[in-house]
Amino acid sequence: MGNCLGTQQVDHNSQPTIKPSSPDSTKKLNGSLPPTTNKESAGAERRSKEGEAVAVPASGKILMTTTLKIFTLAELKAATRNFKPATVLGEGGFGRVFKGWVDEVTYAPSRVGVGMAVAVKKSNPDSSQGLQEWQAEVKFLGKFSHPNLVKLLGYCWEENQFLLVYEYVQKGSLENHLFRSGGAEPLSWGTRLKIAMGAAQGLAFLHTSEKSVIYRDFKASNILLDGGYNAKLSDFGLAKFGPINGDSHVTTRVMGTYGYAAPEYVATGHLYVKSDVYGFGVVLLEMLTGLRALDTNRPSAKHNLIEWTKHSLTEKRKLKKIIDPRLEQQYPIKAALQAGELILKCLESDPRNRPSMEEVLETLRKIDAVNENSKESGKGSKSKSKANNNRSYGRNMNNQQSSTARSHR
Repeated sequence: MGNCLGTQQVDHNSQPTIKPSSPDSTKKLNGSLPPTTNKESAGAERRSKEGEAVAVPASGKILMTTTLKIFTLAELKAATRNFKPATVLGEGGFGRVFKGWVDEVTYAPSRVGVGMAVAVKKSNPDSSQGLQEWQAEVKFLGKFSHPNLVKLLGYCWEENQFLLVYEYVQKGSLENHLFRSGGAEPLSWGTRLKIAMGAAQGLAFLHTSEKSVIYRDFKASNILLDGGYNAKLSDFGLAKFGPINGDSHVTTRVMGTYGYAAPEYVATGHLYVKSDVYGFGVVLLEMLTGLRALDTNRPSAKHNLIEWTKHSLTEKRKLKKIIDPRLEQQYPIKAALQAGELILKCLESDPRNRPSMEEVLETLRKIDAVNENSKESGKGSKSKSKANNNRSYGRNMNNQQSSTARSHR
């Protein structure tokens, strides 16, 4: 889940988090899905709608009623083999995430490899924000359904432990693909664009929903990838409803991750819908360069990726020097320059000058069109080259045959 932002130094494998600007007591959910008591968790009424799966629509929607299952701790222990260390998928500020198996229809625990794989997020007893972030996840993911948001299947609160059960997303986080050496295969230019567009669609849906939602912790580790490299936003522990009654922002304690949080939010606690756009720009820059937003293992002048690269994003010669070498120059430079321009717009210091996520998505589609046209052009060039080679081969053969005929005379 989203971590509280602190002041510790950044290393290559972790990002510092921002502490809350003031302490905050835990609050009950406003509306549906309040935390259940131990007695309720142990009772028979375990589901909002027993065995009913939520069909993900082609486009997002707000669910009128929740279909989340209330799991027992015993069920989740059975699904994860008692939270066996070998089933750990990852770990964040909220706690560890375990892989488990459940029946596809009833969500009852099943044997390994039987039924449907799920990801079970289990709170860390030492997490001061555990309950609040758990509630936020249930409140937001229990209400929204969209192909680019990770699907929450159910939850559990028992023995003072908070657990969440999600769909299992096969290829893990974007962070792993970008930064973990010797792990996942490098992402192609086309795949990176696909991921960026999917994440942008998820954010645009949140921002334009009935009550605009500010995600507040947009970063590579919170973007999960399914088997087709479709992006799914996860971790809604820090999400907030956006401003209402004509206000431009909401004021809240500062939480999130250094390097991704918008400057106006860090400085004042004023959170705008377009604060998410800044975070998107940071992640898009990471995808372009294959480098972390903050990394103290780099030379001091390059610790901060934005400060280091911002003057290179719109000049072809300079841009080529900072683009991820794992792309092996397999990208259209025109599209890369357009991506650089978009990044700079997203990183504008004044949120009013940043594009909306809908505008960002439209620009990404245009960049993708350049990419597709480049592919077609490349195919045409290859076909033309092949035809020229064939004609050349034919001429050579004719010359050889003529030469052979003359020698026989």
